[in-house]
Amino acid sequence: MSEWNILLPQPIADKALKMLRERREFTVTVLTPQEKEKVKELLRETHGLIVRSGFKVNREILDQASKLRVICRAGVGLDNIDVEYAKKKGIQVFNVPGGNASSVAEHTITLLLTLAKGIFFYDRKTRAGEWSARYSYRALEIAGKVLGLIGFGTIGREVARLALAFGMQVIFYDPFVGEETFPQVTKKVKLGELLAESDFISLHVPLTQETRHLIGEKELRAMKGEAFLINVSRGAVIDEQALLQALKEGRIAGAALDVFVDEPLPPGHHLSLLDNVILTPHVAGLTKESVERVAVQAVEKVIQFLVEKRGE
Repeated sequence: MSEWNILLPQPIADKALKMLRERREFTVTVLTPQEKEKVKELLRETHGLIVRSGFKVNREILDQASKLRVICRAGVGLDNIDVEYAKKKGIQVFNVPGGNASSVAEHTITLLLTLAKGIFFYDRKTRAGEWSARYSYRALEIAGKVLGLIGFGTIGREVARLALAFGMQVIFYDPFVGEETFPQVTKKVKLGELLAESDFISLHVPLTQETRHLIGEKELRAMKGEAFLINVSRGAVIDEQALLQALKEGRIAGAALDVFVDEPLPPGHHLSLLDNVILTPHVAGLTKESVERVAVQAVEKVIQFLVEKRGE
């Protein structure tokens, strides 16, 4: 007989969903996009909520959920959840850090290589029959180049491991990580030093008050003119207007962005009109393997909390 109502405002991987439905203690409700108006009504009887990035758990949502005991984000970031308000209401909040680290790191390296090799430039020109374009752009070797990682948590370290395999030099800035991390192959530096020395800079930080617009006009001017910027963390970590201006003026060589301040990216957005920018639709962590992995880990945490700890 069920005693816990679990609500999923968005579908999750079949394997994870099966784990939930096999538990006799749970009544599981999964909403389709067409049923989103049912959320507020269902929340009144919900004990466990499993969400992805597309569902925002704000104060209005939390005030509807008088029986809610636990929220788990099937992913890394918690910026779509009002964590502090949830805690005030006695609701436990979890995420699954590291569940998509390999996928995000691989996407980061893919973007880095695409920038270095001019893949999209060559693709467009070849399709247009402009074979002579092979002489108008010079691709780069990444061996020996300096990769600066801003944020050196699970994902940043996986990016470092992959970059080192390509023969890159890796430096990082992270005030929460000690210098002893990867001491023989990486070097901890101050932000200003990282900006000035890096040929590629990649962002791997959560969105907080401290990291919002961490990269702005001042930081972009401190970068090398031939450097590239990569962001797979959160859009607002970069001041998009400052980046747009830097790219237009050629003050940096280019950028690759998987995340944006406004998502979905509006049609005709100024960044989408620039040739020195690569854009992907917030998919760094969305591989077949990682989607299943983070969903399973989220379900495991909800089961442990509600069944094994009895929701206390």
